[in-house]
This record gives sequence, C-alpha cells and structure tokens, in this order.
Amino acid sequence: MAQPTGFDVRYHTATVDGLDVFYREAGDPARPTLVLLHGFPTSSHMYRGLIGALADEFHLVAPDHIGFGNSAMPTVDAFDYGFESLTAVTLALLDQLGLDRFALFVQDYGAPIGLRIASRHPERVTALISQNGNAYQEGFTPFWDVLFAHAEDRAANEARAREQLTLEATRWQYTHGVPADRLDRVAPETWLLDQAGLDRPGNDAIQLQLFWDYQFNLEAYPDFQRYFRTHRPPTLLTWGRNDEIFGPAGAEAFLRDLPDAELHLLDAGHFALETHGPEITALVRDFLRRVHDTAGG
Repeated sequence: MAQPTGFDVRYHTATVDGLDVFYREAGDPARPTLVLLHGFPTSSHMYRGLIGALADEFHLVAPDHIGFGNSAMPTVDAFDYGFESLTAVTLALLDQLGLDRFALFVQDYGAPIGLRIASRHPERVTALISQNGNAYQEGFTPFWDVLFAHAEDRAANEARAREQLTLEATRWQYTHGVPADRLDRVAPETWLLDQAGLDRPGNDAIQLQLFWDYQFNLEAYPDFQRYFRTHRPPTLLTWGRNDEIFGPAGAEAFLRDLPDAELHLLDAGHFALETHGPEITALVRDFLRRVHDTAGG
C-alpha cells in the first residue's frame, strides 16, 4: 500500500453552533489521533508539513479557530471572542467528529485552548505536546508589556497593540530568532497568508478583543498546573529557545509539575516547525509511539 504524503491531507468544513469551522485531516481515523491547535496570527496552515509527515502512522486533525484561516469570522458583536468561546467551539468540533481520545499538540494561542480541554476532560487526553505554548508565568518576555498594558487600559494602548497586526510584525514572528543558515527554510507565504487574514475588514477588532482577553488565560494557569500534577499526562516540549514571545523559561517551568516531561530546546524562533520540521516530526513520532505502546495501542 502506498504511504501517505503531504498530498493526502483532506480539507473539511463542519458546522458547529451555526458557525463554519474549517479543519485539515490526514491519516486513518482508526489510528491514534493527534489534534493540533494553532496560535496567533496563523491557522492550521502552520501544521501542513507535520500533518503530511505523520499521516502514515497517526490520525491528525487541525482546525482553524473562529476568526482565523478558513473558519467563520463573525463580527465582535455577533460572537463572544475570548479563549473560553474558542475552547467551546473546539470541544464541540471534537465531539461532532467523535474524537473521544486524542493527544494534543498546542502552540501559542492553542495552548490555553487545548489546556482548558485537557484540564476539564483529562480522561480524553492521551498526551500533550507544546511548542512555545505557555502554562506558567515564567516565559513571558518584554514583548508582552504592550499587550498587558492594553489589557489594563485598552484606549490608551490600542495604537501600540495594533502594531502587532502589521506585515512587519507578522514577518518578524516567523524570522526572529531563526539562525542565519535556516532563514531560507521560512516560506514567505507563511507571513503573507497570515497577513491576508489579519487585513480582512473587521479582523483587527477580533484580534484586539483576543489580545484583551488573553489576561484571563493566566488566571487559568493554576487549573492547568493542578491537572499536570494530578494526572501526569505524558508531555513533550519542543520549544524554539530563541522565541522572544514565549521564552525558554516557559518550557522549563513545565518540569516543576511534570518532572518526567521531555524537553527539547531547539535553535529556533516562535514558529519552530518552519525551520525544524524534520527534527520536530521525529520527536513527535517517537514520543507518540511510546505513549501509545505504553497505553496498549
């Protein structure tokens, strides 16, 4: 039988609570499932390579959050943009797809969404993989000063927060912290595609609302950490150590509550999959093999 390739990815749209939710899927649904949750300002497109590479052995599902990618983008007046709402939509999609047991791969915004699901439904989550997705106060860098100021006083700090919605800022997220000899691995369509999403009329208001709402993720951290200590999920950390959004201290902090977590600090930036895709693929494949062998398949 021919092995799956990146060309075997399937593209679907489900209706969840009246909203179109786009998701990528690959692999045999009878195999162990890995759900991949993206960050800002991107979409499931960030997982395109990993999905294709792992489809020979695993079932992969990667949705676009509401307001991102190819999913619905209702206005801020029509949808309550916040991480609780994004979590509810994600969980409803997984329920609709009949995904009762799955591992989670989270990055950036995907972390507070995925960890809400895991901490509230620990029996459903077989393992965690975090790539630059925080669950601790450690790891926040000066990058966040403006966004936390915006959370305290939106009007006074909106102009500076809006700077994160520019093409220059989007490109910086992909290229900053990348070693010079790996810059040629970052495809320009990554930041151009993300920027096209940000530039849609009304998307700026959505992103500003999510910037403001991010403060409530920190209030959920004690719940996440309690989940780690109580349930000890197998955990893999594949972290770009040069990331100036979520620094390596955020990865190391996981070890406080998950001493058996596997930590790999890569010579990469925020979007480590772009430059270290083969390395991360190999780490994820080996990790999930061991998780599911231990669990009996």
